[in-house]
Amino acid sequence: MQGRFKRDGSAAAEQEPRGGTDRGSSPQHAQNPGPAAAGDTTDRAKRSGSPAGDNADQAASPKPQGPVNTGSRVALRNWRISTRLVSLLALPVVAATTLGGLRINDSMNDIQQLEHMQLLTKMTKQATSLAQALQEERDRSAGPLSNGVPADDFKVTEPRKKTDRAKKAFFDATNDIGDTEGDEALESIHSSVQQIASQLGGIRDIRKQAFADGTPSLQTVDAYSQLITSLLSLSQDMAQATSSPEMIKRTRALAAFSSAKEYASVQRAIIAAALPGGNDKQPKLDSNDRQFGLAALRKEELARRSFELIYTTTGNSAAELTATLDEGNPEIKAADTYAKKVLDSPTSMTGTARRSYLDWYDQDSTKIQAMKQIEETLLSDMEGKARELRDESQREAIISGALILLVLGVSLVGAFVVARSMIRSLRRLQDTATRVAQDRLPELVKQLSEADPQDVDTSVESVGVHSRDEIGKVAAAFDDVHREAVRLAAEQALLRGNVNAMFTNLSRRSQGLIQRQLSLISELESREADPDQLSSLFKLDHLATRMRRNGENLLVLAGEEPGRRWTRPVPLVDVLRAAASEVEQYERIELAAVPATEVAGRVVNDLVHLLAELLENATSFSSPQTKVRVTGHALPDGRVLVEIHDTGIGLSPEDLAAINERLASPPTVDVSVSRRMGLFVVGRLSLRHGIRIQLRPSDSGGTTALVMLPVDVAHGGKMPVPKQAQGPQPTPGGLLAGGAPAPRPGLDSAPSAPGG
Repeated sequence: MQGRFKRDGSAAAEQEPRGGTDRGSSPQHAQNPGPAAAGDTTDRAKRSGSPAGDNADQAASPKPQGPVNTGSRVALRNWRISTRLVSLLALPVVAATTLGGLRINDSMNDIQQLEHMQLLTKMTKQATSLAQALQEERDRSAGPLSNGVPADDFKVTEPRKKTDRAKKAFFDATNDIGDTEGDEALESIHSSVQQIASQLGGIRDIRKQAFADGTPSLQTVDAYSQLITSLLSLSQDMAQATSSPEMIKRTRALAAFSSAKEYASVQRAIIAAALPGGNDKQPKLDSNDRQFGLAALRKEELARRSFELIYTTTGNSAAELTATLDEGNPEIKAADTYAKKVLDSPTSMTGTARRSYLDWYDQDSTKIQAMKQIEETLLSDMEGKARELRDESQREAIISGALILLVLGVSLVGAFVVARSMIRSLRRLQDTATRVAQDRLPELVKQLSEADPQDVDTSVESVGVHSRDEIGKVAAAFDDVHREAVRLAAEQALLRGNVNAMFTNLSRRSQGLIQRQLSLISELESREADPDQLSSLFKLDHLATRMRRNGENLLVLAGEEPGRRWTRPVPLVDVLRAAASEVEQYERIELAAVPATEVAGRVVNDLVHLLAELLENATSFSSPQTKVRVTGHALPDGRVLVEIHDTGIGLSPEDLAAINERLASPPTVDVSVSRRMGLFVVGRLSLRHGIRIQLRPSDSGGTTALVMLPVDVAHGGKMPVPKQAQGPQPTPGGLLAGGAPAPRPGLDSAPSAPGG
């Protein structure tokens, strides 16, 4: 190999034995282990069957953690801030809305009940009118019928006609009740009305037997009284149709006073039936009738006292309402005195001055008329109160609904305002954190790694959230973390700069010593004639060349360029030979179909270094009995594709993808890079000159390394002159063993090259 092209122009020497490469131990190394070299070649990853050295590296490196389990999306900690605020306000708002809804529902029920009360008050008026008509019919016909007046007499038929009209009006009023399904109060009233209607159907029988000769008057009076009591009981049913205490008191007061009026009317009927039609006849008061009338007198007094007690609880004066009965009217007083005197003593009627039933009826009717007016006043007041309470309930329902809507609106607006304020701050914090993590810090680290840290702006922009709440404190803490991260990045960049300076210094020192050593060895080789001694000198020459390449690796790690440069273009075949001469098993490398092109002088040393690393890797991971074939293809666009084929054990698709990614984007210098220096050096050198490198499976097994030389590298730094027509390329004389094989697809879809 003496006389081969070398990067420094001196004679080449044989390589020293190597103990390992980036891809692991090769078969021949297992048989002939040698000392490990200071630098290693391209990392072709772990192949199947490689030793456990790479596994140990993986075990030493920390395992990346998988994604953190944040739990279910419905978990409370995963809720959005707005959702949490709405949920926080939902409970009191729902509670307030529910209570308000219940209040509105109660008001609506009250309104419905009071509307029923208005209907029932109207019906009660008709029932009271019918009861008054029955009372007048009974009382006016008691005297004539008891004294033998025919039933078709005007005095009897006229009150009965009036009663029939009142009955028809009452039945018309009951038709307004409507559907009572689901309303217990209306169902109860409807049942009472049906019962009253059934009783009113028997009024014809009562009229036929009214005040018949030889029968006590109390039978007729009691028959009428049962009808009247049933009609007056509707006012008691009205109390069941409402839950208003005010209306209940008023209905009870009306019922008590109506009962007192009925008892007063019973007394009028009993006494009228006992009196004659003229002053010339004796009155006849049956003892049973007297006892019945006396009971009615006592019940009237009890009913009046009950009315006064109930009516006073409504806040009104019973004495003022009944003043016309108790004072100021001599007719009423005289009628009360006469009735009490007649009913208290069996002989009082015969001992008093004679009078007819007409005189008594007219005198006592003054009292009944006054009671009738009071009864109508109570009905009117009750109707007005029902209307007033209904309007009040409507106002309460409207106010409650408005308050609920107001509270709900204020709550929602407040929640929206608070949530918007919090979310705006959190979103600003999130956006800033994302921008810092994805843009600012990586860009800053890149600037610090490429320039002097003192020339890089390391100021930290604040998040912009300056509140005193927890969000503001988190923002301030993030600003502190950001400043600390920037400070640490600057320190790391400074440390890397110092390390790179150390690498550069050591490499420069080593390069000078190694160059002197190579010069001395070359001088000894030129003087030595003994083949054995010359072989030893060749080994020393090769070992020194390897040491020089490792020193240049340190310069690449430090980001420096080698001090030695070629000033003129060098043929590509000489570059390939120089790279082969730096490989331990150079005799296995076979050059074929290398185009006659020249490499720019500024790239020669780096390209030799790059190709040497690839060739070293190819020979290390293939059988010692096989050849490593190197071919070149000149592409029509001026680029040159160099292919390095080996027949080794190959790589998995995953390993190929990982290696190609590292070649395209070399990682930052760290301990792992120092262990796999070849891969890093090849990637750095290719990026420095725009050379593209890719590994791919070989058709014959093993791996093929594709090296795409750009136009400015492959033509001596000059752009080629376009050809008018393309034909078969001439074979470079004497350097190629046979024609070039068919071109293979390159790193990008380049057109096929013609055969060489």
